[in-house]
Amino acid sequence: MKKIVIIEDSKQTVEILSEILKKEGYEVNIAYDGVEGYRIIKKTKPDLVLLDLLLPKVSGFDICFKISQDDEIRKTPIIILSTLANDKETFRKLKTYEIIKFMKKPYNIDELLAEIKKILK
Repeated sequence: MKKIVIIEDSKQTVEILSEILKKEGYEVNIAYDGVEGYRIIKKTKPDLVLLDLLLPKVSGFDICFKISQDDEIRKTPIIILSTLANDKETFRKLKTYEIIKFMKKPYNIDELLAEIKKILK
């Protein structure tokens, strides 16, 4: 079973997305802030991370940096789900990391599921 970590501060978004992904057959771990999110990534070594950039405690930008510096999890694919997804400064900051896809909120759930399936096949 493929493992996905969702790091998002909106509890409603996490609940909906988590339920959909579980129905699709994925193991889902969730975190509502960057500190907990990074701890879960280190512990579970997921197949994919769904990451918001604007998080409490530690930002999604910092999580990307930490992942990129860690040999155990450096190759973990990341999909950014953020209101900042079309921002040029965001792209500039994140272009050196293993970001697979940027999706602007609100995103289409069918497009997200198709992207997840493509990455995890």
